[in-house]
Amino acid sequence: MLTDERHAVIQNLLHKSGIVKTQDLMNILNCSESTIRRDLDQLEKEGYLKRIHGGAKRIYQLDEELTTQEKSSKNIQEKQIIGKFAASLIEENEVIYLDAGTTTLAMIDFIQVGNITVVTNGIQHASLLSDYHINTILLGGNIKASTKAMIGSTSLRNLESYRFDKAFIGINGIDQEFGCTTPDPEEAAIKKLAIEQSANSYIVADQSKWNKVNFVRVCDIDDVSIITNLGDLDLTSYRENTTILEAK
Repeated sequence: MLTDERHAVIQNLLHKSGIVKTQDLMNILNCSESTIRRDLDQLEKEGYLKRIHGGAKRIYQLDEELTTQEKSSKNIQEKQIIGKFAASLIEENEVIYLDAGTTTLAMIDFIQVGNITVVTNGIQHASLLSDYHINTILLGGNIKASTKAMIGSTSLRNLESYRFDKAFIGINGIDQEFGCTTPDPEEAAIKKLAIEQSANSYIVADQSKWNKVNFVRVCDIDDVSIITNLGDLDLTSYRENTTILEAK
C-alpha cells in the first residue's frame, strides 16, 4: 500500500473513532511498527493528529455556532426522522423539557399525545406547541438572538423549580473523550440543568454532530441516551459507554 493510501486510512479511522492504536494499524494496514511510526510522525507534522502512548488521537478544531436559520437548512430529512422517533417516546400525563434547537423543533409536529406539559426555552418551540394546544411553559430570561433561546440567570432560576419525566436536548458536538458539547456557556448551563432535573434525558443529534467538539461541555456521553441516525457512522466504540437509539 502506498504512503498516501495508508495516510488516508489512518485519517478515516481517526475521523470515525477519534483514537487509533499502533497495533491495530499494523494489523489493518499489514505493515511494520516502524512504518506506522513514520506515518504517524508525518501526519502529526502536518497537523492531522497528536501522538500518544501506543497510537495517536485526532486534533480537534472547535466548530463555530450557526444561527437557527443556518441550522434549519441542514440535514432536514435526518432531523425529521430523529424528531419523529423522539416524539414517539412521549407518553400521556408526562412533563417534558424541550430544549431550543432545530432537531427538537422537528419533534413537535409528531407529538401524538395531548395530555402533557412541555417546558421549553425555545421561543419558536413555545409558539408551535401553543398552536397545537399543548400546555406549554416558556422559561423567562434573556433572548439569544441567533438561536431564539431563552438563557441567563432568570432562565436557570425558572428551570430549578421544575422536574421532568423526560428531557430532549439539542447538542452541537458528541465526542468519546470530551462528551457532549455546545459553543455557548449560558446555553450549556440550561442544557446541563435540564438533564439533572429529568428522570430520563435524551440527546437528539443527527450524524453530523458526532466526533465534533465545541467550547463548553454539557455532560458525559454516559449521562444520557442519544437518539441519532447512523448513516455511515461506525459507533461501535461509543456503544460501550452510552445508550444509542437509532431513528429510522
